[in-house]
Parts: sequence; structure tokens; C-alpha cells
Amino acid sequence: MMRRARRRGAPWPLERRRPGLLTFVLGGLREMYGLPTWERRRDPTDELVVTILAQHTSDINAERAFGELRRRLPTWSEVEAASLADLGAAIASGGLARQKAPRIQAALRAIRAERGDHSLEFLGAMAPLAARDWLTRIPGIGKKTASVVLLFSFGMPLVPVDTHVHRVTRRIGLVPERQTPDEAHERLMADMPPGVVYESHVNLITHGRRTCFARNPACFRCAVCARCRYIDARAP
Repeated sequence: MMRRARRRGAPWPLERRRPGLLTFVLGGLREMYGLPTWERRRDPTDELVVTILAQHTSDINAERAFGELRRRLPTWSEVEAASLADLGAAIASGGLARQKAPRIQAALRAIRAERGDHSLEFLGAMAPLAARDWLTRIPGIGKKTASVVLLFSFGMPLVPVDTHVHRVTRRIGLVPERQTPDEAHERLMADMPPGVVYESHVNLITHGRRTCFARNPACFRCAVCARCRYIDARAP
């Protein structure tokens, strides 16, 4: 029987994507990059600020800016009370300091106003979606930033969708081609068992950085290229 042509941009039928495609993708990426295991790398307030600093720059620049920030302004109270000029100078190495400095202060101010201090440890006792909703009420904090904080600080099964994850998941067909990052976030959360969320996020973002580039992807070394619509629009 001939396959019916799929309209460009339309999602693949559910039975052709799940569960076989997700299993195939996870297995292939695991062969390429190994099996990442979760461990907490920093407390959630630190994670929030680093994630803000990482917007539109590299992780290396963000970490450098965060280290300089903590050296110059060791407490979050000092960061909140600092002049924008001083705060901007402290995070200048991360880029876009004029935009990020007020965003960091607004987030710290909102946390303190709601909680009385700058700690976000209380989020660990909340359900993942409730914790995400609490964070996204802070001005300038979207689903991606909130999900990064909760995934890396508490191991909550939330799926941050950055540029790399968005590109890879659309090319492979894990999400429909025209879905926005926020829509992709919800779709991936619905489709992924909680136990594979951390592995999926880490390996998808690694794949986007090392192999599945925006331009000239290294398809010749990709373990999942057989199911990739970037190579073959009819791929299952």
C-alpha cells in the first residue's frame, strides 16, 4: 500500500512517533554521548541567576560572569541593592549586561517580596508543575528558565527547550515542525516518562551542540539520522 503524502509541517501520526521513535532516539544518543546521571550542581537561586546570564551567550561566558558576580557581590542582598552600573560591570563578561542586570535584580526582588529571603529551596517540596508555575510568575522567567532551575537543582522531570533541543526534536520528529519552544516543552513532557527526562535533555542539547548544527549538521556521524526528517522528509 502506498503511503499517503504528509503535508509539510503537519505532525506525524502518533503511532509512527511513539514509542518507537523516542526509544530509537534515546538509544542512539546514548551510544554517542553516554548515559548522563543527575547530580545537583548548585542551589536553585544560583541556578536561576546563571540561567539568566546564559541567555544569548555560551555557558563558558555565563559561568565566568557568575564567578565575577559572586566575587564582587558575595550575597544576594548585595546584588539586589547594587547600582545597575556596578551589577552590570560585574556581569559584563557574559554579554548583554544592560538587559540582564535589571532582570536579575527584578527576580531577586520578587523572590524576597514573596518569601522574605532569596532562597528557592522551598520549591523542592512542590510538585513539578506547581514549582514551574511559581517561578514563571517572576517577571522575565519563562518555562525554559524555570525548567532548567528545577531539573538541575531538584531533578524534577521538566524539559527545558532551548535552541538546540528545539532544532533537534523538530528535525527528528519528536515534536511537530511548527511548534514553538513552549509548545514543544509541553509535548515532550507529555510524551517522555519522567525517568528519561534528564537523560533526554542533556543528550539532546549535546547533540545540537556537537553534531546537529543549525547549518551543515554532521549527519555522517549521527546515530539517529535514519529517522531524521532533515535528511528524508518521509522518514518514519
